Amino acid sequence: MGDFKYLLFDLDGTLTDSQEGIINCFRHTSDVMGVPMPENTGVLFGPPLGESFEKYFGMNKEQSAEAVRIYRERYGREGLFENRVYDGIPDMLRRLRDAGFQLAVATCKADVFAVRILERFDLAQYFTFIGGAGTDGSRTTKTEVIEYVLENTGSPDKSRVLMIGDRDTDVIGAQCAGIKCMGVLWGYGSGKELAETGAVCIARTPAHAADMLLENI
Repeated sequence: MGDFKYLLFDLDGTLTDSQEGIINCFRHTSDVMGVPMPENTGVLFGPPLGESFEKYFGMNKEQSAEAVRIYRERYGREGLFENRVYDGIPDMLRRLRDAGFQLAVATCKADVFAVRILERFDLAQYFTFIGGAGTDGSRTTKTEVIEYVLENTGSPDKSRVLMIGDRDTDVIGAQCAGIKCMGVLWGYGSGKELAETGAVCIARTPAHAADMLLENI
């Protein structure tokens, strides 16, 4: 599979199940902005917020920026903790860290929220760096976030870096940044979606993910 040492984890749908908080914040924003929710809310998990408001709510750039502000206001107040850690995640992270892997987070969620969530659920201890979107509008794509995380973790050899995520956006973002991606099936994406976009391997459970990585040490 590859001689990986640096592991970058997505957050939503990979470390935590944040579906409730995300949907509640999208509904709140759609009510305030007076626009309908998309019929298939599953499309809202993975893409950057601004992209989702433009693509699935039909907003222009200015409307999207206001929608992101409204969304984040509610999310920072209550949405971020309408959330739970997936079963097996702490054990997976502990096994990988203790085996010598360097772990970081690369999420399109605002980094200030990512830090609060991971600290709340006692997961921050496993990561050398937690990187996400900037609240100033910077780092809006997965590729930009990955590149930001790599810059802040010593710019490692990209052949030794693996992204781990549940959506096609994780796979594509990783490819654009010059690294490979492991897909996971316990989140919001499907095996078909992950395979078709080029995930180098697909893990069924957190334990399976750890087993595959530890077999290659």
